[in-house]
Amino acid sequence: MTEMTNKVSVARAGIENLTPGEVRAELDSGTVVLIDVRESTETIAGVIAGAVLVPRGILEFWAGDGLTTADRRVIVCSSTGLRSALAAQSLQELGYTDVAHLAGGIAAWTIAGFPLTC
Repeated sequence: MTEMTNKVSVARAGIENLTPGEVRAELDSGTVVLIDVRESTETIAGVIAGAVLVPRGILEFWAGDGLTTADRRVIVCSSTGLRSALAAQSLQELGYTDVAHLAGGIAAWTIAGFPLTC
């Protein structure tokens, strides 16, 4: 197992991993912030409606700017769920108390038949 694979496994073990259906239900409730940590070149093909685009490389800066509160429910997504697992772990380390990620990422979202918007 590579070092990065190990880091992702550790991150996944310490965060809430949601299925696409669970994320869809939470988005429908209107009470969560969905953060898409993909780069702009990856989001050209589409994003989940309502997602806030914050590339992984600047997530910690964004979180520190107070664009959402640490006690608000946050769900993170990425292409395949690797970066989002690490991002969710980082948010927890920054004091965010209700954080989850979309297991399998945008790939799992589209396989489940949920739409993306351009």
